[in-house]
Amino acid sequence: MSQFEKTPGWLDWYANPSKPQFKLPAGAVDAHCHVFGPGNEFPFAPERKYTPCDASKAQLYALRDHLGFARNVVVQATCHGADNRAMVDACKSSGGKARGVATVKRSISDAELSALHDAGVRGVRFNFVKRLVDFTPKDELMEIAGRIAKLGWHVVIYFEAVDLPELWDFFTALPTTVVVDHMGRPDVTKGVDSEEFALFLKFMREHQNVWSKVSCPERLSVTGPKALHGEQNAYQDVVPFARRVVEEF
Repeated sequence: MSQFEKTPGWLDWYANPSKPQFKLPAGAVDAHCHVFGPGNEFPFAPERKYTPCDASKAQLYALRDHLGFARNVVVQATCHGADNRAMVDACKSSGGKARGVATVKRSISDAELSALHDAGVRGVRFNFVKRLVDFTPKDELMEIAGRIAKLGWHVVIYFEAVDLPELWDFFTALPTTVVVDHMGRPDVTKGVDSEEFALFLKFMREHQNVWSKVSCPERLSVTGPKALHGEQNAYQDVVPFARRVVEEF
């Protein structure tokens, strides 16, 4: 039994996902996924804001094969803080089919960065979602960005749409390729033509080093329906946002 108690309301692992009715193109990559623990092997961080269920590398790669993906990008989960061991273990166990995105602190050594690179890490994640992480000074993050740029890594940014104006100058000063998580977390209740989403599209349009993951509809959706029990028309309130990003970029 795990030493950690799951946060109430957190989804459990869904054991019986349906098979997609379409075949993914050869080489398709799941661009954003996590491993959680298992907590008894890779303990969750004391400073975490939530405790998830265990979700192991074996479960992740079985799901990858079931859905028809060829590779994964395993992103460090905030519940593990800057302890990247679970993510690194997943990358090392992937048979060359995964790359990782780490969370690091200013104090990380060059040798530790090199070890992460050898394990398959190719980026760091800067999280600005206030309910998930504590504040990190931007000068520290910019210093980290400068160091990982020398390795050819990218910076992943996670933020909510309402916060983009205050983060704009920092984001546009980053010296690397920048990858946005989940289309900048738009408020789907405001519609695809909202000023917030228009600003996000402008951000991408004006900065050629910025890319976006069209991902995580289950967290953005308000009305669903959820992609459970064979549902083939899930998250209809998120689809217009994804379509706009894909069609323009």
